[in-house]
Amino acid sequence: MSAEILDKDAMSPEYAQMIVQLMESQAYRELAAAHMFGHGLRFVPDKWLRFMVWHIREEAEHYEAVAKMYKQFTGNEVEPVVRKRLEGKPIPMAESWMELAMAQFLYDRGGFWQLKEYEDCSFVPYRGVIQKIVKEEAGHQSLGEKIVVEQCQSGDFDDVKQHLFERWLRIGLLSFGRPGTPGNRYAIEHGIKKRDSAECMKDFVADIRPAVKAAGLVFPTPAALQMELPGDIDWSV
Repeated sequence: MSAEILDKDAMSPEYAQMIVQLMESQAYRELAAAHMFGHGLRFVPDKWLRFMVWHIREEAEHYEAVAKMYKQFTGNEVEPVVRKRLEGKPIPMAESWMELAMAQFLYDRGGFWQLKEYEDCSFVPYRGVIQKIVKEEAGHQSLGEKIVVEQCQSGDFDDVKQHLFERWLRIGLLSFGRPGTPGNRYAIEHGIKKRDSAECMKDFVADIRPAVKAAGLVFPTPAALQMELPGDIDWSV
């Protein structure tokens, strides 16, 4: 087990740079999610409005927690970095209640599984923020799944559900980053994360499999996803 690191002075330049990259990426994901769910409020049925507004507020609070940590660590604001990344790599906006539910199910769920790999991070302040976010995110992981399954089983979305599923499955999987990279190996060796992205992807697919089956969906071929994936993911339903 790697030694705990309490402040920047105890880090190598390589370690410090990885922590900065992680904070910037997490801030981007939190703010992108807040924007996406905020854009989709116009499609939310009344009975789910309170939940979605609460979810947006939670994403914003998580962004603020990461931004505060970033400022303490670097002395700079993270917002310009995040805004630039959002302009160059914007997250798609959901354009229906069905698509918003699919995004909540797969984008939010992917981010949750990705974060869990850092909940024992050797940099103690980062670990504390991530553990807080994971704990709060865990409270609503089943809601997006519930909404998607109910809507898919209604028969009202048979013409769009598979397309939306494949779109947001890919976006959810991208949360984990490329498997087998030197950065993955460095992070594991230095106790920043637990496992390679490949293992996270496999767990994520296994986790959503029951809902995929219940919704009458099928996993696309790996080639159709057009991204780097481990060869041993079980795509069966």
